[in-house]
Amino acid sequence: MKKTGYYSSGVFARMANVTLRTIRYYDKQDILKPSFVSEAGARFYTDKDFAALQQILLLKYLGFSLEDIREMLIDDTDYHFMLNSLNIQLKLVQDRIEQMQLVEKAIRDTSEAIREEHTIDWDQMLNLIHLTGMEKSLKNQYQNASNISARIHLHHLYSQNQQGWFPWIYEQLEVSPGMKVLEIGCGDGTLWMENMDRLPVEIDITLSDLSEGMLRDARRVIGASDHRFSYQVFDCQRMPCQDHSFDLVIANHVLFYCEDIRKVCGEVLRVLRPGGKFLCSAYGQNHMKEVSALVQGFDDRIVLSADKLYDRFGMENGGSILTEFFDSCEWRQYKDYLVVPKPEPLIAYVLSCHGNQGQYITERYKEFRSYVKRKTDRGFRITKEAGVFSCKTV
Repeated sequence: MKKTGYYSSGVFARMANVTLRTIRYYDKQDILKPSFVSEAGARFYTDKDFAALQQILLLKYLGFSLEDIREMLIDDTDYHFMLNSLNIQLKLVQDRIEQMQLVEKAIRDTSEAIREEHTIDWDQMLNLIHLTGMEKSLKNQYQNASNISARIHLHHLYSQNQQGWFPWIYEQLEVSPGMKVLEIGCGDGTLWMENMDRLPVEIDITLSDLSEGMLRDARRVIGASDHRFSYQVFDCQRMPCQDHSFDLVIANHVLFYCEDIRKVCGEVLRVLRPGGKFLCSAYGQNHMKEVSALVQGFDDRIVLSADKLYDRFGMENGGSILTEFFDSCEWRQYKDYLVVPKPEPLIAYVLSCHGNQGQYITERYKEFRSYVKRKTDRGFRITKEAGVFSCKTV
């Protein structure tokens, strides 16, 4: 049987330069299922299945188990998301290269110490063990980056405000030459990359994050040679910064994740100079509400997030928290909404959330895709309710 646009298992395997046994094994393990199965049981694959196979083979080459790979696959065929997937994989390869370089150095140092001292330095051996046990960390970084990218790309592709969130945020900062700036929870540095042409030559910016991997990404995209930027890994509840050392502190989508929000505010107040400014973003209760309604319409057991971030720190209650610390506090709203015309980006967003959706969608994926396609055929409108608090000290 021949089906236009489809390849038999054997042809697909030959084109991908893998064995037919490998393709059958991935099918059996629910890692790469065929796009079509005939009544006689013949399996057929399409061009988009090559994208999934490429991810599988790369992750396997990097040393991940098939169980890990099953969790890590990005199921997107839209070219925006495929490009994004490749960029994330590139970061993972770069991280693995850096990790292996550290392992190589640790092995050389440990070997050299044994040759010279004729004894074993157990501290160096422990360091070597730690370095060779980083696979789980890399896996988590890959998953987190994939999830963050799915959420950012939905907004990037379908936001109706042409200015964009990060250029709008930059305007609210009111940056001027000679400033000392601290961003806590900087992520991959997108705020600065999207506004690099507007940045003064004379400025001192410290980017901080809990994740060393995120800071590594930020350093890569900004460029290690740009001496306006420095990078520090720390918890914003305990900032290793001198009192009154910054003119501006930024927390973009950070405070609602902090264990002790008031402690962070106290630390921000401590490191701000008199007359300094604190800019932090938040969501309102109506933000993306249609997405929750969408998934609950499919299965009312689905909860996209166990914690409502806006209940911890949001548009409605953030001001009352901030005025405990700062002399003035003003809410500025970013006016925008989404219109999503196709299912894949919206599905990717749903699957990236921190709730229980995987438990109820994975087994019914085709049914869920058909459901979302019906909803997006005429454009699916989504409310955005986000903005920033601009706070000042006297």
